[in-house]
Amino acid sequence: MSSAAEQEAERGVERPVPEEERRRGLNGHRGHRGEPGALRPPVWPGAPTPLGARFRVGPDGVAGTNFALWAGGAESVELCLFDAAGAERRLALAELTHEIWHGFVPGIRPGQRYGYRVHGRWDPWTGARWNPAKLLLDPYARAVDGDFALPPQVYGHVRDWTQQHVADTVRDDRDSAPYVPKGVVVHDDDDWADDRRPKTPWADSVIYELHVRGFTKRHPDIPEELRGTYAGLAHPAALDHLVRLGVTAVELLPVHQFAHEDHLLKRGLRNYWGYNSIGYFAPHAAYSASGTAGQQVGEFKRMVRALHAAGIEVILDVVYNHTAEAGELGPTLSLRGIDNRGYYRLQSDGRRYADYTGCGNTLHVVQPQVLRLITDSLRYWVTEMGVDGFRFDLAAALARSMHDVDMLSPFLAVIAQDPVLRRVKLIAEPWDVGRGGYQVGSFPPLWTEWNDRYRDAVRDFWRGALPDVRDLGYRLSGSSDLYAWGGRRPYASINFITAHDGFTLRDLVSYERKHNEANGEGNRDGTDDNRSWNCGVEGETDDPRVNALRRRQLRNLLTTLLVSTGVPMLVAGDEMGRTQGGNNNAYCQDGEVGWVDWTLLDTPGPRGLLDLARRLVELRHRHPVLRRRAFFSGRAQGADGLRDLAWFTVRGEEMTERDWYGQTATLGLYLSGRDIPGRDARGAPITDDSFLIVLHAGPRPARFTVPGAPWAEAYEVLVDTALEPQSDAPARTHRGGEGVTVGARSVLVLRVTA
Repeated sequence: MSSAAEQEAERGVERPVPEEERRRGLNGHRGHRGEPGALRPPVWPGAPTPLGARFRVGPDGVAGTNFALWAGGAESVELCLFDAAGAERRLALAELTHEIWHGFVPGIRPGQRYGYRVHGRWDPWTGARWNPAKLLLDPYARAVDGDFALPPQVYGHVRDWTQQHVADTVRDDRDSAPYVPKGVVVHDDDDWADDRRPKTPWADSVIYELHVRGFTKRHPDIPEELRGTYAGLAHPAALDHLVRLGVTAVELLPVHQFAHEDHLLKRGLRNYWGYNSIGYFAPHAAYSASGTAGQQVGEFKRMVRALHAAGIEVILDVVYNHTAEAGELGPTLSLRGIDNRGYYRLQSDGRRYADYTGCGNTLHVVQPQVLRLITDSLRYWVTEMGVDGFRFDLAAALARSMHDVDMLSPFLAVIAQDPVLRRVKLIAEPWDVGRGGYQVGSFPPLWTEWNDRYRDAVRDFWRGALPDVRDLGYRLSGSSDLYAWGGRRPYASINFITAHDGFTLRDLVSYERKHNEANGEGNRDGTDDNRSWNCGVEGETDDPRVNALRRRQLRNLLTTLLVSTGVPMLVAGDEMGRTQGGNNNAYCQDGEVGWVDWTLLDTPGPRGLLDLARRLVELRHRHPVLRRRAFFSGRAQGADGLRDLAWFTVRGEEMTERDWYGQTATLGLYLSGRDIPGRDARGAPITDDSFLIVLHAGPRPARFTVPGAPWAEAYEVLVDTALEPQSDAPARTHRGGEGVTVGARSVLVLRVTA
């Protein structure tokens, strides 16, 4: 390279490759950016399947790697191999089968770093955005080495073009290779024969949503070098907390390889949650303690094995609705440069993107190659990485056909018939940001759903904005109004009060307004519909009465969640009162705001809350009446008139039709353990104790008359959230028909003893 060219490279300007030299590269004679005159290894035809880079023994017993890339409209594809020093060698993939470019390269072994350059037309006005100056990540890469920086060189268009209205249409010919991570060839050598999946039935599940990094980063009993990693989550200290809490599944915030947005990097922040995927087969490399040259794959598998050995399933929060390439002004990292029109939904003008996700782009799942990418990824994580299920971010976007959400869409149809995927746990976030995107209650059998109507009703009740009694009743008893169709069951409802997105449980009772100033967006980000109550003071306070009320409200919310019919979802740290300081959108807070604070357990309040959470989860596991597999009928079960579900007023009288059309601060629900529908594993009828649960959101104590015969002759109090600490609560029993004092803003859980 001439000195002038070297100076251009230092300024970030890549010299155009002369046509003659480019042709030599395509024909495999000399290496651009490699050693002068270096011979390239030969490329054999290879096979078009499977897609991605697969190490294997080829013809004549020669070991190497088969590379296959779908690039439907491309004119040619170059495989780019990188050595340890970053020197690049380009090889033409000359074989084309059914729009898949492929080749077998002898001698290429696991650990090899690679990417692609795809040639084709540059015509953004029609959606064609091929630019061979941009090194592209293989969509099927199983490991990724390096991080994404976002200087101008990684954009397919010239970012600083003076005419902004056409800024995305002027091609940038500078090389992006120095600024983007590379795929890594991985050896598929794992055998899951010794792994035992827990296979917990849906009705018996208790989900715990956590962030791999945030859950372990501050844990004092995990070695510092393992904190924030897959190995940290597999550490006995982390497993001990999960096992003692009693959860049956962890739902991991995104662990697919993701990139950080440019606007965050400019503010010195990072995408913490990870809802910005760019590699659907690769475990996010930054969570690996063992290395990023493929070691992250083995570390992830060991984490899954450790969780399974502890009886805990692994559910991944997956983001197949959009990618990190954003809108037309976003970077060119992978799919945009491979075949923009083949992977993304475009508007009618062909230049701009249809955005049903709020993130700039939407994957075009109706396209066969996109559907294949997603389902291949899902099957890979189940069969080769050992996971047990998925929670689909903005699942309604995946269910769109051409425009509208369609429950007969190709995506849902393929999942329903797939012999692997129809057997795992499937959770929909049943909405997107597009027109008609709110689809709670609409997903077909096999699917469960995040039930935000449960969240809103329970929040409203405990903050004193009493919801319609009918709505609250439906939410507490499994939401049959939403899910009692098509063979769906109560466990179709994933009940949650908090999630990663929004206030923590403690902040829900400490703040009425969001406080997201640290995000650098002028406190405009995050929802304003928090349905929270600060108990009289905004934020932290030394007022003992306010703090006592807040602790009681935390107990109320936890108790309500864990005795409701459906599948409860807890959020990491809520069981010990974690706070984010009122930040209800901590997606970019990779620090103490976003991490679980384990020092909370050094104080009595959080320890008491954790003890209560453990007791409630254990109570749920012990009693099938709290884990029903069929909806309540509300009909009498015998001649005595006792029903499987009954609702009572504060006077101890069954609620009438008129009572349902109003509001109340005090509600009693009776769950009968007699003749629970279904059979146990040996075919015997299922019976259980019966329970009376009293919820009182009023500001003063109430006198509640517990129902007598035929409901019960006597009750014992198992949980009284008005008491603190719970461990000091004396044993109490009450006769049927007796008046019981229910503390202000509290829950009573009573078990029938006679």
